[in-house]
Amino acid sequence: MKHLILGTAGHIDHGKTSLVKALTGVDTDRLKEEKARGITIELGFAHLELPGDLRFGIVDVPGHERFVRTMVAGVGGMDLVLLVIAADEGIMPQTREHLEICQLLGVKRGIVVLTKKDMVEPDWLDLVTEEVRDYLAESFLSGAPIISVSSRTGDGIETLKAELTKMAKEIEQKRVDSPFRLPVDRVFTVTGFGTVVTGTLLSGAVTVGDEVEILPSGIACRVRGVQSFGSKVEKGGAGERLAVNLQGVDHTDVQRGDVVVPKGLYKPTSAVDVRLNYLASMGKELKHRAGVRLHSATYEVPAKVILFDRDALQPGDSAYVQLRLDHPVLLLPGDPFVLRTYSPQATLGGGTVLDPAPPRRRRRSAEALALLEAAESGVDQERIRLLVESSLLSGISIQEMVNRSGMSGKRIEAALAPLLSSGAVLQVVKEPRIFLSKDAFAQLKQRLSEELHEYLQENPMQEGIGKEELKSRIPRRSDARFFGPVLASLEKDGLALSDRELVKLPGRKVGVTQDQASVQRALEEALTKAWFEPPTLKELCDLVGATEKQVLDHANMMFREGRVAKIKGDIFYAPGAVNELRDKLVAHLKEKGEITPPEFRDITGLSRKFMIPLLEYFDQEKLTIRMGDKRVLRKG
Repeated sequence: MKHLILGTAGHIDHGKTSLVKALTGVDTDRLKEEKARGITIELGFAHLELPGDLRFGIVDVPGHERFVRTMVAGVGGMDLVLLVIAADEGIMPQTREHLEICQLLGVKRGIVVLTKKDMVEPDWLDLVTEEVRDYLAESFLSGAPIISVSSRTGDGIETLKAELTKMAKEIEQKRVDSPFRLPVDRVFTVTGFGTVVTGTLLSGAVTVGDEVEILPSGIACRVRGVQSFGSKVEKGGAGERLAVNLQGVDHTDVQRGDVVVPKGLYKPTSAVDVRLNYLASMGKELKHRAGVRLHSATYEVPAKVILFDRDALQPGDSAYVQLRLDHPVLLLPGDPFVLRTYSPQATLGGGTVLDPAPPRRRRRSAEALALLEAAESGVDQERIRLLVESSLLSGISIQEMVNRSGMSGKRIEAALAPLLSSGAVLQVVKEPRIFLSKDAFAQLKQRLSEELHEYLQENPMQEGIGKEELKSRIPRRSDARFFGPVLASLEKDGLALSDRELVKLPGRKVGVTQDQASVQRALEEALTKAWFEPPTLKELCDLVGATEKQVLDHANMMFREGRVAKIKGDIFYAPGAVNELRDKLVAHLKEKGEITPPEFRDITGLSRKFMIPLLEYFDQEKLTIRMGDKRVLRKG
């Protein structure tokens, strides 16, 4: 069965609810207040089955001005609209506003229904028909069928059904191969079942047992049951009106404006880049940083308008802007939205989301405008190229591209293929796949190469820089996982050389000046003179007249050359002293088989300050192995 959403729009008391009842037999005025006042305050729902295995979910939206925000929620996901105009009154203020909202939210098709035909003369009906046709000439309903009906007598209802059947066959069914999204328009509890939410499924399919979450709160829960048009089903698809029973969440933790989505897939956003169409009917300019209310699906959130390339929008202008939201909501590429003013309350414009997770944009940024133009153009390869480039040194994953572009993973892979082949884009992490632009990768290489040179310039006696040290110098906004590929590329270009845990400069030889050589001779003399109990690092500094860093640099260089023995980070010995201690230890172990720390102290005369580090040193050198509080010779 083909599922579509049919909405009503039009001025208060023009007969929308009566029309729905005449079509379906369902009275959508469900609240006592609605019955008493004779107006629709909340969204009303019914369904209509037509020949050809067609089913319309009908959303009856309110027409009273103060309920326009509810009307916006009803238009979300609408495939077809019935613009309802009472024949005895013609076009009225909410007729105009509802039509503007439908256009701003991207409704493409509709039928104009002139109600209350039984209350006017045929000549009057002809005049109203012509007035309506002229008024709609520049709108998306230009050329749309205009059908007059009487909901009281049923006259024209069958003609309307026949036209709905014809148009339904021409409308493409919403895709179910994308992730599901269910904006919540009602929340309630059912005894024995718990929390139930209702809404129009915008995309994908939701199945009993699905692990889901409520955004923006992030509350995780599970789908316990699904109903479509009052019938229990295992799965609900895009375009259907659904009631979803959620397990693991209290009804007080869910509200209208939330959205149910697959667990862990989407993130709410506090800023979106959009195409904004400012209505020509507005009487004044829209200034940079103006406060507005954003409506999309069932959301209503305060926002500020950030203009990129101008200081104000004139009525009728269209421009790229960033909307900064007071609190996070879920918006995706292609989502339509409407902006309304606070006081007086009026619709000022709307458009389409282009980038739901943009960085902070610099005003008048040519790069930002180029990216948004590509996003709007629909040219996949250019759009992905600019997305990767705009990620700068941070890189971007496939999932981030999906979220920011609204494209499927398959489309993104197809767009990436020629970019990867040409070298314009590089994959730098395998899992998850993360990409950098050619220029960003080159900048990282340049940065690490400069860090290597700078370190060795500051540490002339070091053979190289430790890999972990160099890795820590990757820019903060980059990913540490980029280090390996960047270093490999530096090595390939002959700009660096990996040697175990060091990164060196190819061809560089470590040398010392005459003054440095004299410091090293002084170190050798001090260590040889002290023999079994060498000076501390501080004492060595005083002896040779150098800083701790200088002494350590010299001592480490001498260690690499075999001129001193390094017992631990700041304890160095003359090699001959260590060899003598080793001989004493081996002789004892061969005779006794084992040794304790006190016994090692007895045979060497060492204090605990040196005794323990030396025993640990011989363990690390794989001469001995520790067994409890004793040590034995390591076999082999």
